[in-house]
Amino acid sequence: MYRTSGENWNSVPERRTSLQISHLPTTHSLAATMAKFLTQDQINEFKECFSLYDRQRKGKIGAQELITVMRCLGSSPTPSEVQRHLLSHSIDRSGELDFSTFLTIMHRQLQQEAPEEEILEALRMADKEQKGFVRASELRATLTGHGEKLTHKEVDELLKEAGVGADGRVHCEQFAKAVTHSSVKR
Repeated sequence: MYRTSGENWNSVPERRTSLQISHLPTTHSLAATMAKFLTQDQINEFKECFSLYDRQRKGKIGAQELITVMRCLGSSPTPSEVQRHLLSHSIDRSGELDFSTFLTIMHRQLQQEAPEEEILEALRMADKEQKGFVRASELRATLTGHGEKLTHKEVDELLKEAGVGADGRVHCEQFAKAVTHSSVKR
């Protein structure tokens, strides 16, 4: 699932499209190389979203649309990161990039973002006793009251997936895995 710019990632209903994406080339060597780093589901999702911005059906998107496509897929690149990605492929802002280049850029961006590590780091700061656990009530208050606020239902789903112990605590690593794996399913 992907979002359009300005939409809250957690509030977007799943979108399905009957769009034909067969015009995008996926060579065997590209598929084999990317299969080492990305799942087939990720590649398919990236291809589907990429094709939405390939308006001329040439198998390419404009460089100026790269940040939008990446954000629609849940990535959070800054404009300077996007510029760096483009420069590493010798593409200027008025240029175009093909799907192979896009996959390489998305792979690098995903490696760079490491969402599970970021979440774990934030949880470690909330773990006052440094024992690998946070209280579910504190986590709920943070998730519903700060940053990109989640609904109580969304927090319930994450806590259910991560598992809350009988003592009302959540294991930091399990929660980070639950959050990052549920974002892949979206």
